[in-house]
Amino acid sequence: MLVYGRNVAYETLKYNQKSIRKIVFQEGFNDKKIISYVQKSKINVEFRKKREMDDLAKGLHQGIILDVTDYQYYSLNDIFKNEANFIVILDHLEDPHNFGAIIRTCEAAGVDAIIVPQDRATLINSTVMKTSAGSLLRTKVVKVVNLVNAIKQLQEHGFWIVGSDMNGQDFKTIDYSSKTALVIGNEGKGISSLVKKSCDFIASIPMYGEINSLNASVASGIMIYEVIRNRK
Repeated sequence: MLVYGRNVAYETLKYNQKSIRKIVFQEGFNDKKIISYVQKSKINVEFRKKREMDDLAKGLHQGIILDVTDYQYYSLNDIFKNEANFIVILDHLEDPHNFGAIIRTCEAAGVDAIIVPQDRATLINSTVMKTSAGSLLRTKVVKVVNLVNAIKQLQEHGFWIVGSDMNGQDFKTIDYSSKTALVIGNEGKGISSLVKKSCDFIASIPMYGEINSLNASVASGIMIYEVIRNRK
């Protein structure tokens, strides 16, 4: 997998050098912090012209591209062993930019893990990695075959499942002090009917303007920090 951008490169060099197979620099690259890390490593390095870099990357590369091993997903058992108490579930999210932004928020808020389905959803790719600004490297992402079955396992381990939807109770009226799994729905369709039926609570963010919904990453950020605020 190719990942690019200075923030992602720095985080990868700092936290996960073993995943880097090769680094490609644009001729004239002069970020001293990144160069210092590379000089101390044994990573294979290449230099390319800007046009070649532009052809390799599908976005703003900032003069550096990393060839890294694919992300290694976690399992639910990994999460249970670590006694997680706050999880975010993404119900078939499709936009990699939303996914990356949510990962960044989860890492900042100290969320224990993110659960995603393996089918009909965006998975971790170069765009997700770049949008997360490297925070993916410090975030546990679990990939499951079936979200409803995963939710049942979470409930068996003491989690309350809180789905986000326009037709629910005010999200601030819910008690998040126990183990909580927050479900964020698809950008267009929201939470699927089977997942919604599996939830213990349905929470809504009140809308006061003309628009009746929020971007998935914005809505998740609001609700994630309400969980944090409620616990403090």
